[in-house]
This record gives sequence, C-alpha cells and structure tokens, in this order.
Amino acid sequence: MARESFDKEVQLLRLLALAGGAYNRQQFAARLGISVHTYDKTMRYLKEMQSALKQPLSPEQESELSEGLRYNYYESADPLLLFLFRAKSLKESESVRLSTILTVLQDETLTAKELLDCCSETISADYPSPDEKTIRGDLRYLEEVGVIVRASDSRPYRYTAANRLINELSDDELLDLYDFVDVMANTQVPSVQGYLLRDTLKKALRKRGFDPSAVETHLYKYHYHSRILDEAHLHTIHRAIRERRRLHFVYHAPRKGKNYAAKNTNPLFEKEEQSKTQPLLPLRVVYDHQYGRWYLIGHTQRNAIAKFRMEGITQIEDGEVVTEEEFERHLSTVERQLAHSWVVDTLRPLKVVARFFNPERNGPNFIRDRVEAQGQWGTITEESDESFLYEIMVNGIYEIKPWLRSFGSSCEVLQPAWLRKEFIAEWKEIQAHYEPVRENI
Repeated sequence: MARESFDKEVQLLRLLALAGGAYNRQQFAARLGISVHTYDKTMRYLKEMQSALKQPLSPEQESELSEGLRYNYYESADPLLLFLFRAKSLKESESVRLSTILTVLQDETLTAKELLDCCSETISADYPSPDEKTIRGDLRYLEEVGVIVRASDSRPYRYTAANRLINELSDDELLDLYDFVDVMANTQVPSVQGYLLRDTLKKALRKRGFDPSAVETHLYKYHYHSRILDEAHLHTIHRAIRERRRLHFVYHAPRKGKNYAAKNTNPLFEKEEQSKTQPLLPLRVVYDHQYGRWYLIGHTQRNAIAKFRMEGITQIEDGEVVTEEEFERHLSTVERQLAHSWVVDTLRPLKVVARFFNPERNGPNFIRDRVEAQGQWGTITEESDESFLYEIMVNGIYEIKPWLRSFGSSCEVLQPAWLRKEFIAEWKEIQAHYEPVRENI
C-alpha cells in the first residue's frame, strides 16, 4: 500500500473516469480547485506512472490519458485500482529500493547486511545510497504487509519472498485459484486487495508460460470502478475505529461541484476562504452496492450523527482518542438510528408494501430470487401463483425507491398511497416521452 497521501491524484483519476474528455484543462483545474499549471504537472506525473506500470500503448492511445486508462474495456478497472497502490505511489527512491529488495529475495534468502550490499551495487547513483537502518525499516514494512517472511529464527535474520503458496501449487491448481479470485474480485464488493491478488496471480501464470488472457473464462465490467478509489481511506478509517480515535479531514460535498482544494503554502497567494477541517469520531462504514458509493458514519463535536460520502473526503488525519464508554454510547445511537435504513437514511420509519409479479414463462423465478437476495429484512407473503407481497419498515423511501423502480412492470407499489401516486406520475411521464410525434404512426 502507498505510504504517502495522493488525494489530488485520486480525485483527478476519478474525474477522468467519470467525465473522460468532457472537460478541458481549465475546467478540470477549476473542478479540482488547483491551478492549470498544477493540473499539467499532475498529468505528466500520472503519464509517467502509466508508462512505467503498463505495456506501451499506441500513439493514439498515448495522446490522452483518459483514453489510455480505458484502452481495454474489461481491464479498465485495473489501472484506476492499482495505479496509485504500486511502486510509484511511494517516494521514487523508496520505490526503487523496495523493488530491488523484492527482486533479490525471489530466489535467495539474505540478511539485512547482504541486502544493503545488493542495494548499494544495484541502485543507480541518481538515488541516495541507503544505510543499514533504512534497509531494516524496509524489511519491517515488507514483513508487516506480508510480502516477505523470515527464513530463520536466529540472528542475523534471513529473509525471503513470501511465495510459498504459489510455488507449491500445481499448474491446474494455480489456474483454479486465478479463476476463483477473478470471479470474487469482480462479483463481490470490489476491492483493491482483490485486484492486487489477481494481478499477482497473473504474473505467476506468465512466469510459468501461461497467457492469462488465453485462459480467462469470464470477462467482467464493474460500472462504478472509479468509486473504488475511495477505498484508499478505508485502512485509516478502520484503524481509527479500532483505536477509538477521532479523524480530521476536509470534505467536499458532491453537490458543490468541487473535488479537491489546493493547500497553499505561500501567504501571498493564500485564498480568503480556506477549506474547513471536519472533526469526526468514525463509527461505521457503509457500502452502497447499487451505486458503488462508500459512506462514513460518525459522531460530530456538535453531538450529532453525520454521514459523508467518502469520495468527498481529502486530507484525512488521525485525531485524539476517546474513551470506550463514549465510543459505545455514540455507536449504540447510530445503530438505533440506522436500524431501518435501506442504506444510510435516518428519516422517520414508514411501512412500504409492494406486489411483485412472477415471470409468466416456466423456469427460474428470477423476480422472487432477486427480492429474497436484495430485500434485506423485508418479509414475503404468498398471494397467488402469479404474485407475492413484500413488506418492509424503512427509514424514508428515497433509498429504496430506485430499487423498487428497477423491477419495472414486475412491481406494483401498494403502500403508502402517496408513494403509489408518485410512481404512477413518474411512469406516465416516462410513457409520454415514448409517444409518437407523428399522427400517422
């Protein structure tokens, strides 16, 4: 994982994924809250990363970074997910040093002093020579994240790459593992770790002479892969929850149309309005799979429950620790308020009743299966061979409404009456858009 903050790059990559070539340089810079010069500099940095991490692209694909990110439709998630989590997301000298250590340890078991000699001989003179303390720090970090292991229990410790699982698998077992990880990484809640593991297995297959693209049995496209970049904050947030620690961050609400704010260090160019830091005690993280959004739920210093979309969080930092008693008190309040939330809504609970119609043709009842899988705590009551009733107590209707609408003619809202009228009005409006404009049609 990256050891430095890269909020600006994350926000720029998100805009590229969502907007593509819809904005020019000035519009991108304005949306990010940075200068055009900083935008150009960041784009050059990202293009350097792209050329270092991916296979060479055609001249047409290299012309625009947004096109380069999308050049393979089914693999377009990979660069966005892995771009800033690989070596280039570290300091450049650190990247070179860690890469050297991992390369050497693939085939040998070495001590810290032996690795120091290897780095001194291998690393270019353009980078500072590491000392033994730096190498030992790198080894502790690599051991902590699980990519190397100690090969001996006595001093001086010897280290080797943690490739035992992959090396002991047969070709068929490795292919089966790759297929499993490929399916899970794309069909469960997508995560950086899942794509990183899939990427590692791809490299192992190539090393054995396999072409992963030739043995892939499925191709996937996750529609909201740009949102997964928000996962960069998850490690910090979950650690703060475990440690009962407050967080401080700058939040840009999506409705404001601004994704990032430059941190000015020169007083002469300091803006009159500075981004305000939000103090928050994090309590829960919620993922909305329908829209691919992460939500952070926490308690503010104003003694209120607050909800933040994680895509708007930048400049996140650790704060002070609270007592276990205070944390549990606020957590119980949140759990009580979210008890009937479809996602994170905290409006007044109301009863929603809908009639679902079974498919007319024989075969699997995909309507019933979907309601059972996605209907959360709602109850199902058989009505007839053609239909069944679905009832649920939910906080407001704004979050469940798109789900009900997605069933189209297979769902009829019965209660509340005002929601039924809203659906009727919406479907009539939709129907009007498809009416013929010529009388003789």
